[in-house]
Amino acid sequence: MTPSERRVTGTLSVIYILRMLGLFLLLPVLALYAEGLPGATPAMIGLALGMYGLTQAVFGIPFGSASDRYGRKPVITFGLLLFAAGSLLAAAAHSVTGIIAGRALQGAGAVAAPIMALLADLLRPEQRTKGMAAIGISIGGAYLVALPLGPLLGAWLTVPGIFLLIAVLATAMIALLWLLVPTPVTHRPASLPAGQFRAMLANPQLLRLDFSIMALHILMTATFVALPPLLRDNLDLPAAEHPWLYLPTVLLSVVAMVPLIVYAERRHKLKPVFLGMICLLGGGTVLLLEGRHSLAGVAIGLLAFLIAFNVLEATLPSMMSRLAPMTGRGAAMGVYSTAQFLGAFVGGAAAGWMRGHYGAQGVFLAGIGVCAVWFAVAFGLQAPAALQTRLIAVGDISAERARGLTGELMALVGVAEAVVIPEEGVAYLRVDAKRFEPASLDRFIVA
Repeated sequence: MTPSERRVTGTLSVIYILRMLGLFLLLPVLALYAEGLPGATPAMIGLALGMYGLTQAVFGIPFGSASDRYGRKPVITFGLLLFAAGSLLAAAAHSVTGIIAGRALQGAGAVAAPIMALLADLLRPEQRTKGMAAIGISIGGAYLVALPLGPLLGAWLTVPGIFLLIAVLATAMIALLWLLVPTPVTHRPASLPAGQFRAMLANPQLLRLDFSIMALHILMTATFVALPPLLRDNLDLPAAEHPWLYLPTVLLSVVAMVPLIVYAERRHKLKPVFLGMICLLGGGTVLLLEGRHSLAGVAIGLLAFLIAFNVLEATLPSMMSRLAPMTGRGAAMGVYSTAQFLGAFVGGAAAGWMRGHYGAQGVFLAGIGVCAVWFAVAFGLQAPAALQTRLIAVGDISAERARGLTGELMALVGVAEAVVIPEEGVAYLRVDAKRFEPASLDRFIVA
């Protein structure tokens, strides 16, 4: 990565970490806190926990589309302000209904798609998987940190205090966004035509990726609905000792993920690795099913599951950013984000029902079935085209000149994508090496 790409990846990952940390801190404490509020019932408490994911899914597409039309950073800022407002509303709530309203407003700030689209705008294609992997790792890291930290902060600050802390973190995220992340100037129309938007939604390649991220998060959520009770009841492992299983398997899975991603990118083997990881995910679920009476069997199955999950979590958004049309990348990421959160919602709800009727065995059998269907759907996926990247120095130019320059670069034969970053004085091009003439760039390059 260039220094600019490293700074962008680091800053957007930190924004993601702070945002997800604010959400995960509430998981171990919110249900217990809500039990003492007026109007508390198991259904209402469950709604308070799940409402964020539901509104996040509803607003994912509008926020992604808006970022195509109005720019990534203004839309992300508006979403973070909604996130902060929802946190303040929940902090001031004196009933479960108030908590639900605050959580709904938090989720309405659906900035996941614009952040991923902004990262894709600012990274060269061969670096996007690294950037998406960094965000994926940040989500996992935030989860690991939040589980033990949440109860400690709950005892010190109380749950309303945690909501206030989340609002402060949202303000810090906005400052980081505008101070450290450059503003890309891309060649996009004022809005995505309705016909083009419908065509994108009907694109079978993008739909395969949308189904893939939904299936992935169905499996992840469902697995962790069934696994903790299984560890406690079948293997007599107290809840306080569960992190000693999770932490090493997560760390080993991250180590194993890196060479697989490098191989997929450098050898242009994204599709074979993608299909292989679906099989590994299914194999890990089989091991969890067959080894559910042995701690070693569960540990091996969980490790296989997490390796596949981490690789897919990193490569799927990268593939989406390459297959989506540049002018509709935010909208495509919005659909993708909606599918992701719907997967988490469906996986949790369905696994809870299934565990009550058929136990953990039923959940794992259903997960194996999801993997089989997913493999069949994904088999027809077309691998992204192997475009090359050109980076050229364009000098100190204004934003207005940058907009004109992107159009001129896009008009060159063989150029598939052009992004100009005025703050850095550079332009990134994605080109088809078979059609592109390098000499056509000579008149744009500043010595």
